[in-house]
Amino acid sequence: MHEQLHLTTTWVGIVSLIIFLIGYYFIATEDKYHINKAKPALLMGTFIFMLIGFYFSLNGLDGHALESEVEKLIVEISEIFFFLLVAMTYIEAMIDRGVFSLLRYNLVSKGYSYKKLFWITGILAFFISPVADNLTTALILSTVLLTIDKDNKQFLVPGAINIVVAANAGGAWSPFGDITTLMVWTAGKGSFVEFLYLFPASFVGWVITAFLLSRFVPDGEPQFHADEKKVDTKEGGKEIVGLFALTIVLAVVSHQVLHLPAMWGMMFGLALLKMYVYKINQSPTDTQLNAFSWIAKIENDTLLFFFGILAAVGGLHFLGFLEYFTALYDKFGPTLVNISVGLLSAVVDNVPVMSAVLKSNPNMGVDANSQWMLVTLTAGVGGSLISFGSAAGVGVMGKMHGIYTFSSHMKYAWTVLVGYIVSITIWYYQFEVLGIGA
Repeated sequence: MHEQLHLTTTWVGIVSLIIFLIGYYFIATEDKYHINKAKPALLMGTFIFMLIGFYFSLNGLDGHALESEVEKLIVEISEIFFFLLVAMTYIEAMIDRGVFSLLRYNLVSKGYSYKKLFWITGILAFFISPVADNLTTALILSTVLLTIDKDNKQFLVPGAINIVVAANAGGAWSPFGDITTLMVWTAGKGSFVEFLYLFPASFVGWVITAFLLSRFVPDGEPQFHADEKKVDTKEGGKEIVGLFALTIVLAVVSHQVLHLPAMWGMMFGLALLKMYVYKINQSPTDTQLNAFSWIAKIENDTLLFFFGILAAVGGLHFLGFLEYFTALYDKFGPTLVNISVGLLSAVVDNVPVMSAVLKSNPNMGVDANSQWMLVTLTAGVGGSLISFGSAAGVGVMGKMHGIYTFSSHMKYAWTVLVGYIVSITIWYYQFEVLGIGA
């Protein structure tokens, strides 16, 4: 482990920070300039490390520290990259086999209103994400929204925000519901049971946000014709759903039991999917499937966005910028800074922010357990404040391109902020006043 460098005041530090800020400006204004968010993210992420490498070479510095940092960063990024690759492939497979069309038919044919569908998808997101992780859950349910009514933005935008908030809040009280909670858990900062104590704060915070958002959901029902044919899944659809559930279990087992990255179980699940496709294609039926066609349809811009943004923040961490943030713990105390972590995670993405907090391992005070639960809660829930502040938000932006955007999210961001404040208030009363879970 190399000694932390302090290159923030050098030309490479200043230029890298400027590149980061300019890149984030174009990410945030994707709608204005019509430039895909993956392009500035990828450019700034790769450019910053190219500059650092040039600086090391120019000044004759030992490149082993840089090489070691990049290797660790590649491992971190690849785990997320391949996890997303498999999850997205399964979703495309289920779309192809009509799984979501069946779910849409079952919801719409019952005559549910837009408001009721809004609450149903939110509840599903909150209770599925602790098991299936927030990103996978958000991708699945945002696909359901599009199948319900792909043209009604008055329904889709609040519905998408509701799903992102619910998935992030649901993932916050489960050790494997979010990448950030997984990081805290594996670092030994909290036991499995301790995460469950975050349920009240997560649930009530989401309900408050959902209630405020529901007021903007239009009245009426999605269009449904009485003569609309009943939808059923195509051959292999139910089996692929089962394989996807098994893949999620394998990801959890890989991490908890086998001491392997969660993506290893996901990739094994992808191998099972491809073997099942082979079996289908060898059967006497006329069905011919192509797993590579599903992979070709996934949102590659989402994957490249994560690569770029994690690389960029990793570069700033290597230069020493994130040390300024974590040093605030000694000055202002853990509670105030942990609340601020949630606000920062909305801008910088909760994964690298949590990574910085864990790497610096700040002094959390005498009630360290409750403070680690607070930062877990704020990083998870706070990531919903801005559309690209969490994996779930970025995934939904890719899935609902042109509908769920930075600007459309910010119109309703105040509802998320109210829920965020409520969640923190409940945490304080439960952990600090009543001492439950501390």
